[in-house]
Amino acid sequence: MGDSMAQGFKNGGVYRTDLSFPAILKRSLQPSAEFDLPSFSAQAGIPINIEVLIRGLAEKYGNGITLGNSIGAGSEIYKTLRRIKSYWEGHLKSLKVEQDTPFHNQAIWGFTISDCILMSEEYCRKYISTNRPEYSVFNVLPDHAMYITARLVLNPSFSKKFENNSMVDNLRLLSEDGGIENLIVCIGHNNVVGAVTNLDIQYSEESDLNARYADRNCTVFRPEHFKSELRSLYEEIAKLNTKNVFVPTIPYVTIPPAIRGVNEDKEKPRSGYFDYYSRFWIWDEDFDPDKHPHLTKDDAIELDIVVDQYNAIIQKLADEYEFCVVPVHKYVRAAARRRLGKDNVSPFPPGFVKALQKNEKTTYLVEDLENIRISTDYLRLDEDTGKIDRGGIFSLDGLHPSTIGYGLIANIYKMSMEKRKVEFEKPIDWDYIIESETLITDPPPLMKDLRVLLKFLALSRQERLTFLGKNLLQLVLEAFSSKPELD
Repeated sequence: MGDSMAQGFKNGGVYRTDLSFPAILKRSLQPSAEFDLPSFSAQAGIPINIEVLIRGLAEKYGNGITLGNSIGAGSEIYKTLRRIKSYWEGHLKSLKVEQDTPFHNQAIWGFTISDCILMSEEYCRKYISTNRPEYSVFNVLPDHAMYITARLVLNPSFSKKFENNSMVDNLRLLSEDGGIENLIVCIGHNNVVGAVTNLDIQYSEESDLNARYADRNCTVFRPEHFKSELRSLYEEIAKLNTKNVFVPTIPYVTIPPAIRGVNEDKEKPRSGYFDYYSRFWIWDEDFDPDKHPHLTKDDAIELDIVVDQYNAIIQKLADEYEFCVVPVHKYVRAAARRRLGKDNVSPFPPGFVKALQKNEKTTYLVEDLENIRISTDYLRLDEDTGKIDRGGIFSLDGLHPSTIGYGLIANIYKMSMEKRKVEFEKPIDWDYIIESETLITDPPPLMKDLRVLLKFLALSRQERLTFLGKNLLQLVLEAFSSKPELD
C-alpha cells in the first residue's frame, strides 16, 4: 500500500504497474505467490507518459525539434493528449473493470498518510462530478487524474459493496482472507514533496491534520503533524492480520532532479548545496532569481532537516509497533553524487553491475566497479554518440524512479525482508529490469539535444496560447500539488 513509489509511477504517469518495485520483488518470490495488480496500460498510462510522447515525435519528426517542425510537433502532442484525456475521463469507453476482490497493490499516486484512511471511491466519484473545471481547449491532461486512478484501485468494478472502502479497508478485507504474510506500507513522501513541486514551503496547520487532499493548504507537514498522522495509520495497520510489515525511510526531496540546482557564479556546489533550486527545464545561464520561482540553499537545508525528523519518527514508531524499517533513504543518499558525506553502503549491488556489463546495450556504462555511469542526475545523452552520459535512476518527470531505480529500491527491500526471514526463490532479475528500461537500452534520439527538447515541452508564453495554455512539464508537477496552480 502507499503512494506513487509503490504504484510504479514514472515518466509523468502510472503505466507499467508490473514494473513497480513490489512487482519486481514478487518475481523473486516463489512462483505461487499471488500479486494482483490494477492495469493502466491503456493509452500509455495516466495522466501522461513523457517517454511515449517523445518517441512518437521522433517517429514523425526525426531526431530534432526545429523552428520549422515545432508547430506540427506541438499539434501532434495536442491531438495525442486530447485522445488520452478523453479515454481516462470515460468518454470513449467505460473504465469499469470486473474485479471481485481488492488488488494486492493498493498504492495510489499523490496520496499522503491520511488519504489512505479517508479517501474512498465514492468520495472520489463525487469529487470529480462536483468539481468540474470550466472547459478549455488548453485542458490537455485528464481532469482529476489522481481521483480517477484512486477509483480504479479502490473499487475498480464501481460496485456499491466496496464504494466506501478506503485503502486501509481493502487491506482489512485481504487480511481477513487468510492473513497477509508481508505488507509494505510505502507512504509519507507526499507529506513533503509539495515543497519541491510548488517551490514553496508552507507548513501544515491544525486544519490540515486528517484532511483530504483537496482540503489541505500546506506543502510540508510539520514533523509533529507527520507523527500524529503516521501513528493513526500505524494503529490501523497494527489491527490487521499480518506477519511482517515493512516501512521505508524517506529520501531527501532535494535529491531527485525535478529541481535544478544552480549557483550564482554558475559553478558546481562547494558545500553539497546550490545557491538556488529551480525548475529542471531552466538552464543555468537562463536562470534569473528575480524572474524564476525557486528555493534557496537555506530552504533545501531546511527540507533535509525536516526529512531527517520524519525518518527519526518512522524509526521510533516502527520500533513501537514492531514493524521493519527499510533504509531507502540511506541508499538513495549514497547514490547522489553531490551530497556531502559518505554512507557505508554501495548503491549498486554486484548483480546489477554484472547485468549492466553483460548487456551489450549497457556495457559501456561500467568503466570499472568504482565508476558506473548511472546517477541521480536528469537523464542526459552524449550529443555525439546518442548513448547515456549520466542519469538513469530517475525517470523523465524528474521526480520518480526509472525502472532501474525501482529495481534498486526492490533490492533494498529484499535485503530487509531477508533479515526478517522472508524466503526468496531467486535473486532480483536484473537482466529483465535493465532490458525493460528502454530509456537506457534504447534512449530516445530527441534527447540528444535535451535543452531544446525541454524548452519545447516547457512552451514559451506565445507558444502556450497556440497549443496548450501551460507547459507539459509544469502540468506534471501540478498533478502532485494540493494547490491547483503553480507559478
